[in-house]
Amino acid sequence: MLNFNFYNPTEVVFGKGQMKQLDKLVPKDSRILVTYGGGSVKKFGTLDKVIDELKKSNREIFEFGGIEPNPKFETLVKAVKLVREEKIDFILAVGGGSVMDGTKFIGIASCKDDYIEKEEELLTQGMISVDKTIPFGTVVTLPATGSEMNNGGVISNGENKLAISSKKSFPIFSILDPELTYTLPKTQIANGIVDTFIHTVEQYVTYPVDAKFQDRTAEGILQTLIEVGKETIENPTNYEARANLVWSATENIVWG
Repeated sequence: MLNFNFYNPTEVVFGKGQMKQLDKLVPKDSRILVTYGGGSVKKFGTLDKVIDELKKSNREIFEFGGIEPNPKFETLVKAVKLVREEKIDFILAVGGGSVMDGTKFIGIASCKDDYIEKEEELLTQGMISVDKTIPFGTVVTLPATGSEMNNGGVISNGENKLAISSKKSFPIFSILDPELTYTLPKTQIANGIVDTFIHTVEQYVTYPVDAKFQDRTAEGILQTLIEVGKETIENPTNYEARANLVWSATENIVWG
């Protein structure tokens, strides 16, 4: 078994109705940017619920939508500009892995004066050295990648998909309410199940280092996905099945 350091400061807020904790989790008197993707959070009312909770305290709220799957550098740079112009001091990512990945980039790049001139440094296969980032939290609407509980992301730069990560870019908190995923199309849930399964398998078969605890945990995640996958697609409001899917998707990136 190899040596390792393990550090994960993200507070996980899991279960039904946990959106009600958003007001106490987000700093009061803050200037918040809410980031999201293609509009499903608007269509199904999740964004309205988020804004309603944030408005319970004195906060300035801004929005940035349109973050693509495999978020594009040129899109995220627009959000960086907004963060700087409006002096944003907290970001809330509402969506799936791509929104969270993009938000990590936004937080890091907003604190680096040379984020355009040294684009290659921000889009590398290694850790990025930064003194600070814009703190952020997440509200998960699509279980798949585990980005809500780690410090890494993938950004598209032209035809290249490149990794970004920093010790500073863990979410402060992540709200995981399985009921927020009920409205997702079956294809998206199916894709999320497969994505979680593949992420876990990749780690399970790639590192033969006699790490029995991690192997048994990965096997548990894979078995859970097999058990609940079909049920949660066919009966999307089966809370127990969906809850197990959501937690498996989060945990796969930590122990898979």
